[in-house]
Formats: sequence, C-alpha cells, structure tokens
Amino acid sequence: MSDQPHVLFITVDQWPAHLLGCLGHPEIETPTLDTLARSGTLYTSCYAETPICIPSRRSMMTGRTARGHGDRDFQTDLPMPPGATTLAGAFSAGGYQTNAIGKLHVYPPRDRIGFDEALLAEEGRGHLGGPDDYEMFLADNGHPGEQFLHGMSNNEYFWNTWHLDDELHVTNWTTRSAARQIKRRDPTRPGFWHVSYTHPHPPLAPLSRYLDRYARREIGPPVAGEWSAEGAALPPIVGAVRNFYARLPAAQLADTRRAFYALCTHIDHQIRLLIGTLREEGILERTVIVFASDHGDMLGDHGLFGKRLMYDGSARVPLLVIDRREGARIPANARDDRLVMLHDLMPSMLELAGLPVPEGVEGRSLLAPERRDHIYGESHLGTKASRMVRDARHKLIWYPAGNCFQLFDMQEDPLEQRDLAADPGQADVLARLQALLRGHLYGEDLELVDGERFIGLPAFEPAMGDNRGLSGQRGFHYPQVPPSDPSVAVGAV
Repeated sequence: MSDQPHVLFITVDQWPAHLLGCLGHPEIETPTLDTLARSGTLYTSCYAETPICIPSRRSMMTGRTARGHGDRDFQTDLPMPPGATTLAGAFSAGGYQTNAIGKLHVYPPRDRIGFDEALLAEEGRGHLGGPDDYEMFLADNGHPGEQFLHGMSNNEYFWNTWHLDDELHVTNWTTRSAARQIKRRDPTRPGFWHVSYTHPHPPLAPLSRYLDRYARREIGPPVAGEWSAEGAALPPIVGAVRNFYARLPAAQLADTRRAFYALCTHIDHQIRLLIGTLREEGILERTVIVFASDHGDMLGDHGLFGKRLMYDGSARVPLLVIDRREGARIPANARDDRLVMLHDLMPSMLELAGLPVPEGVEGRSLLAPERRDHIYGESHLGTKASRMVRDARHKLIWYPAGNCFQLFDMQEDPLEQRDLAADPGQADVLARLQALLRGHLYGEDLELVDGERFIGLPAFEPAMGDNRGLSGQRGFHYPQVPPSDPSVAVGAV
C-alpha cells in the first residue's frame, strides 16, 4: 500500500465565499463545512481569476491563468491546451487511480482530460455530445429526458421545487456515484477523486424538505451602495447584466435566496456521506480534502445576479483544505487571508501528495511561504470585458467600455458599497493600482491603452435584454436533444 495520501477534491458551482456559517453568515446552514473548517484551514481571500464556469475549471485543471490556458471569454468548444498536463494527468502519472464524478464542463464533453474514469452530469448539454451519465441514470429509473420538467432554467433566478423522487436529484446521484467509486478503489494505489456538484448554480430546484428549512426564516435584504442605487449611472456592462435578469420584488428575491441556500445546505449534508464513506473504509485519516467553488453569484446584491463580474459576490470563492496526517503542513482550525487564486489548487494538491508540479503550471502552492502582494482577474473581451487588480487592502476594477474605473477599500468596505475612484484622497492608490493593472494587460487589451493612459472603448447604452429563450431554458430531453453549434454559448448575457 502506498504511503501517499488519498485526495478528495470537492467542487461546487456558483457558491459565493461568504455563504458559510463559519464566516458568520446569519442565514445559511453549512454544518459540515463549518466542522471541516475547524479541522483544516479556511482561505478567506481566494478568487476565481476569471469568474466564469469554463475558464475557472480550466484554471483548476491546468494550474494556469486564463492567459496560460487560452480562455477568458467562455469558449464552449475549446479543448484543453495542447501539451498541457492536467491535474488528473499529473496524479495518474504519479501512480494514482483517478476518478471524476459530476460536472467537468470540457469540450468535447466525454474528454476525460487525464482521468481514468469520468461519470458526468453536465446540466443538460446533450447538444454538445454525450452521453451524459446522470441522464442515463434517470432513464434507467423510468424518467428518460425528464431532468428539466421542473421548468426552471440553468441561467435564471426563478425557482421551483424538485419534481422527481429525492434520490433522483443530481446532488444525491453525485454523492452516491462518488461513494461507490471510493469503495471500488484499487487498494494497492492511492485515489484521487474529483467530486463536482452542479449546484447551487441554477436551475433553482431544491428538494422541498430543504426549502422548508428556510421557509420561516428571515432573509436579509440585498447589499446596495450609492454607486449601485436604482437610477445611478453604472458602467455599461454592469448595466447590461442588471437589465438581462428580471427585477424581482423583495419577497420574491428573498424566496430565490431561500432556494439557493437550500441547494447549498443539501450539498453540505451530502458531503457528510462522503466523509462517512472515507471513515468506514478506514482511509479518512490518510485523505487530503479540498473544497472550492468555480466562482460565486451576486444573488441580487447591487441589483445583480450571476457571475462574470469582479465584485466579491461573483469572484471570491470558498476554499477549505484539510490534511490531518502526522506532520501535515496545513494547520487545523486556522484562517489564512493570503491572496489565493484557483490556479493555485493544482500545485497545492500535487505538493500535498508528494508529486512533481508539471512544467507550464503558473499557480503557487499554498504550502509555499511567499505571499502575493496582489492578484489580477479578467473576464470577457471587447465591450463585455472587465479587469481587476486586488492587493491586501484595495480592489480596482476597469471596464473598457466607457473607460470606467471603480475602487474599493476592502478592509473598510468589504461589501463594496463605496466607490472611491473619484475621491481625490485616493488618487495615489488609484494610480498605483492602475500601474499594476497595465502590467498585466495582453492581447487586444493592449490596444486600449496608450502608454500610461487608459483609452478604453466607447460606452454603450445598456438595452433591456431580449430573453425569449429564457436564458437557455432546456426542454424535453427524450428523444435525445439534436446537436447544435458547440461554439454558441447558451443563456449568455
């Protein structure tokens, strides 16, 4: 039997960093994650450098930034970078048995990207190819093509309760499938299990019993600031994102948040079954556990929903690392406020497993003593673009369309309610962060600056979005969904 640890890498989709009970959130229930935080280290300043599903997952799976892996714009038909050793490939080369369960969100969908086996739940993307293991499971249980009969969309914020039996919910399927893979492991090799839950990303269709937990609970109002008040002048792309989604009355928004929280708590409880499986198999103490999200969700804060923006609700993600082996270098019951990014996870897990980090990996291991003095984030291209630099105290966001800047003091104003970009007293901070930002620009962004001067792009008037497709609403998936152009993003702003 190998002395190397097993590694359980759990990811969730669209879970903001602040939605943890152990961080003092007044409404969310996350007892499992709260307990695990006491057993390991909670990293409180982890950011998705490109807070969009596909680019974030490419960063986690390659250890590279968007510049390194080639996607800052949600390219649905982009294969993994040629020649790049993936996270799974590095573990496999190191003698690990590797399994992925849940959402990979790669192209083509059945590309295992280095995993020995992949059991996929890809949120109804049959038009990109398949088959999808979760949809086959539903068919085997007498419900072919019925995944979306609750009527909710993958990219909207209306909600309904789950329409089939509880055990058929994708969260339960993911847990059961992962537990079986753990039990079916090769006992002569260490295991690397990537368990990727598709929620709390919409569709918001939680189990009724989880929604009931929140039904009588007061839900606080969304965050707002002077810059984001109704009628305030917003950067054009921020206004476009606001206009894309329906404006929910306060009571409906509270229910939307309840449905979202219910999906989170359901996942939290299901993780307990994975921990129980590891314990009963006698391998819990030899298993490194990593929990992270690919990005967050604004959930109505500042009048916004979804991801892609550089505000903390969208770009900052939860990160937990637990290693209880003797001599472990991850402390227990600790919080670490260093600036971390998702492409740091690959070198961190490989170092924890005693494996070499492949050439081309840009991330920095969490075991390294050095700390970054700032981080850079980027999202989309052209008029949809936003760019960010964040240091230990301040965050600067640049929107090329309209050449708009926002500056936030994250120490004094962690909810980003006061934009300081026009404050004469912050001119030195603004200039310093702008200089850092210029140093990170590449590609077409270089055409938007002239020396030390930012030129940007012309502003545009955010129109009310034409959403006749209901943000990519899925339909009946039996017979199978016909193929379509894989380069066309579904439900995008």
